[in-house]
Amino acid sequence: MQNIEAILKQFGLEVPKEQSEDFRKVFHENYKTVKDYEKVESDRDKWKGQAETAEETLKRFDGVDLETMQAELDTWKQKAETAENDYKQKIYDRDFSDALKTEMESIKFSSEAAKKAVMTEIKESGLKLKDGKILGLSDLIGQIKERDASAFVDEQSEKAKQQAARFTTPGTGRSTGGTGIMTKDDIMKIKDPSERQAAIAQNLNLFGKGE
Repeated sequence: MQNIEAILKQFGLEVPKEQSEDFRKVFHENYKTVKDYEKVESDRDKWKGQAETAEETLKRFDGVDLETMQAELDTWKQKAETAENDYKQKIYDRDFSDALKTEMESIKFSSEAAKKAVMTEIKESGLKLKDGKILGLSDLIGQIKERDASAFVDEQSEKAKQQAARFTTPGTGRSTGGTGIMTKDDIMKIKDPSERQAAIAQNLNLFGKGE
């Protein structure tokens, strides 16, 4: 784009050099280029459009009770918070149940009903889950065992029964004289004290008083 001095020169008009600076100053103070006017016009149209949009938006609020609107906004905000908290609680409950199920796999219960009752009590106890572990679970299970031992399998008693069964069942590999029934001598030859006591308990008839 040509400046004003070049345009004037095309028409045979020339500003003296000593007045050139003053001429440019006066010119720019009083006139704008087409580009300047186009920018102003563009800015005017943009702000005009925004003003019209704002006016249309405000028209939609005509007759609206602002207090009612605020109350509705607060209600929806509360509903959103409640939904978010419910979601977090469901995730927590799921993780708690998974952790509890894993812990219960190592415990023997007397029945499935007993297991469900114990798990329900644990869930309702208020114990907290942290890093995949249920805090205070061992202590609570210990308290439940003291209060209701029948809900659990007595592992020591169970072990003794299993060991005793080994000595009264044919084909155990122990010497029973070929009859499948242990004799007093067979029992006394058992080296493991716990096994020997279990065998004695199963064959008390072989051990009279004073023997």
